Amino acid sequence: MVRDILEAIESKAERSPKTIVFPEGSEERTLRAARISNRLGIARIVLLGNRRGIEKGAKKARLRIDGERVRIIEPSSSEKLNEYADKLYELRKEKGLTLDEARRLLSEEIYFGTMMVKLGDADGLLSGALHSTAHTIRPALQIIKTRQGISRASGLFIMKLRDRVLLCADCAVNICPTAEELAEIALCSAESAKEFGIKPRIAMLSFSTKGSAQHELVDKVVRATEIAKAKAPRLVIDGELQVDAALVPWVARAKAPKSVIKGDANVLIFPDLQSGNISYKIIERLAHAKAVGPILQGLAKPVNDLSRGCSVSDIVNMTAITVVQANHR
Repeated sequence: MVRDILEAIESKAERSPKTIVFPEGSEERTLRAARISNRLGIARIVLLGNRRGIEKGAKKARLRIDGERVRIIEPSSSEKLNEYADKLYELRKEKGLTLDEARRLLSEEIYFGTMMVKLGDADGLLSGALHSTAHTIRPALQIIKTRQGISRASGLFIMKLRDRVLLCADCAVNICPTAEELAEIALCSAESAKEFGIKPRIAMLSFSTKGSAQHELVDKVVRATEIAKAKAPRLVIDGELQVDAALVPWVARAKAPKSVIKGDANVLIFPDLQSGNISYKIIERLAHAKAVGPILQGLAKPVNDLSRGCSVSDIVNMTAITVVQANHR
């Protein structure tokens, strides 16, 4: 049950809380989630933005600003502003960024918060209740960047159905990944599953099962599966598989009797963003599944994106997830 997974993730976070920065510091749901996260002891909170506005909102949300577990930072007047500007300039000067431009960017909460994570003044960042995914991800890719050996970030969703939990990727970031990138997404998803206490059984999805159709799109999935297996030979992974062969035991026996996936996959890797995004939304809306995410994978330090339609509990869940990711970086 996803509730059990989320409770397990929350327990992991509570055992080793980290400092998480919220660039949307005055947003009402964020402040209410910060109060709950603080009460649960899963994170130390940094709220970015106008101090007066945050204090007003915090009072309404019954969030106590104590300077230790919950802090407010106003980027434009922060004592760290010049240090961060110098560091950002050094990171981006080869891309044409000037020092004045770096200082201007850091007046934006998302860039300031990302620099906090980059320089170790925070352990992770959570944003997106008010802004687009690109607004959250772009600074992370520019400043924090991906982990060594990872070429790009990807987006994972935890999906709670009536009788099972699925991890689905990439449903948020990469439009048309290559075979190499698809294999990378699969391996990152396996790591995420393990971090969340799930033993991964990975299906590389296609419209073909074990050669039932011939097409270059099928070839890409076959190649991605080969690459992933070569890099992680102990991982339970197979492809190319149609989604029914990945999830339904009797279909798996009929279509792929020799596969290590016996209709019991719990991690679904989609061949492109279009299929992944459409599929997770169909699962969410028609199967009345609970979708938690997108959880960003592959970054050197954790940055996560929220849906603009997120609830307070969604933000609390994603705070705990960000803390668990920080404990594995």
